[in-house]
Amino acid sequence: MSWKLQVAVGVILLVLVGLQYRLWVGEGSFAEVVTLKRQLAAQRAELTDLYERNATLQAEVDDLKDGLAAIEARARSELGLIREGETYFQLLPPEGKARD
Repeated sequence: MSWKLQVAVGVILLVLVGLQYRLWVGEGSFAEVVTLKRQLAAQRAELTDLYERNATLQAEVDDLKDGLAAIEARARSELGLIREGETYFQLLPPEGKARD
């Protein structure tokens, strides 16, 4: 083989090795694409959860704006309030039983 042909084959091999390196290891490689796809799937799942949470919060806000029933339920459960004329009963566990 002539030296020109050997140089051409060497250059072609170097180009192929360079392209293979970029394909497997470099920027935009298969590994990076797989990692980015996993991150995208995780972010989409988180976004779906956040949309559901926002919808729940929006429904609660609308309920608090429009109805007194939600306000009353929250006052009863969180603050322990009762209506006028109601009697409050507190049930205690029997003696000797451990509390959770």
